[in-house]
Amino acid sequence: MKLSLRALNRATMDRQLLLRRASMPALAAVEHLAGLQAQAPFPPYYALWARLHGFKPHDLAKLLLDRSVARIVLMRGTVHLVTAADALAWRPLVQPIMDRDLRTNTLHAARVAGLDHGEVAAVTRELLAGRPHTSAQLGAALAEKWPERESDALMHLARCLLPLVQIPPRGVWGQAGRPTYQLADRWLAGTEAVPSAEQLVRRYLAAFGPATVADAQAWSGLTKLGEVIDGMDLRTYVDTAGRTLYDLPGATLPGEDVPAPPRLLAPFDQPLLSYADRTRVIRDEHRKRVISQNGLVKGTLLVGGFVKGAWDLKTTRDAATLVLTPYEWLPKRDTAALESFGKRLLTWAEPGLRHDIQVFPE
Repeated sequence: MKLSLRALNRATMDRQLLLRRASMPALAAVEHLAGLQAQAPFPPYYALWARLHGFKPHDLAKLLLDRSVARIVLMRGTVHLVTAADALAWRPLVQPIMDRDLRTNTLHAARVAGLDHGEVAAVTRELLAGRPHTSAQLGAALAEKWPERESDALMHLARCLLPLVQIPPRGVWGQAGRPTYQLADRWLAGTEAVPSAEQLVRRYLAAFGPATVADAQAWSGLTKLGEVIDGMDLRTYVDTAGRTLYDLPGATLPGEDVPAPPRLLAPFDQPLLSYADRTRVIRDEHRKRVISQNGLVKGTLLVGGFVKGAWDLKTTRDAATLVLTPYEWLPKRDTAALESFGKRLLTWAEPGLRHDIQVFPE
């Protein structure tokens, strides 16, 4: 069966809870979405607000505080917020990404070359057994053992070698804090998890399918997933370019005519980062404006299931201004809907400030 671009778009919107807001707990949503990109502390909150009925910042903050979710480097070697079980199950699977980074990182690879990885890991474990450490503290402590090496490079090496979680207050809504690390198996002790590449693929397809092998590899940062997929019982489709798309046998697809209401997607929102071919969500010319060369991803305007512009929230001591920047002409009804969502976003995110919305089409 051949799937059009619009059919793939509607499938993505459906799997990502963007066709209609869902009534589910925040923890269930984090699990369903296969985690949330969390390079910055607060985009996961905006991502869940766009998807869940009645979501409040405390709903996610308390999950970080009670260790139901964790912030950890996973897919593509970037920080994600995932359930405790996924943190423990997926971190061993993405170790090849960390190993590759240690060989190729232009800033750190040469500065950590020749070190005994086993010894560095053992010393790091011993240090963290005493207490959590910030990046600076852990780097400085390791530099006492290897004074000829620079502390930031040693910290990078430790983070690549071991499953380190960023613990609260990092990522807790309304609180500031430098990244402070603890070993995942200590911080999440008592959580059961079994690493499985096949299960990783299933979770990806549940959140992003139907998708190609290249899509799954773009999301995860891993290679050779085709070998994993070949051994799985999956449904197949074909896209308009003739590429094979894989999906879970029991997964359903919404009709192409299902409406996709306007949405404000969070900065770093996953649909923009989880495919090799991202045109099912964003046109190439828009993608170059939304995603910077150093990997920053703007909040975006989603209209009819596709990215049509960006948004930015600016705050002063007494005011919060939401700036909407459409990249192309939008019907008045869609602009009005985005402004309505913007008012609700400001009320949710900045309840104590004066609110303003500005629209600057480009």
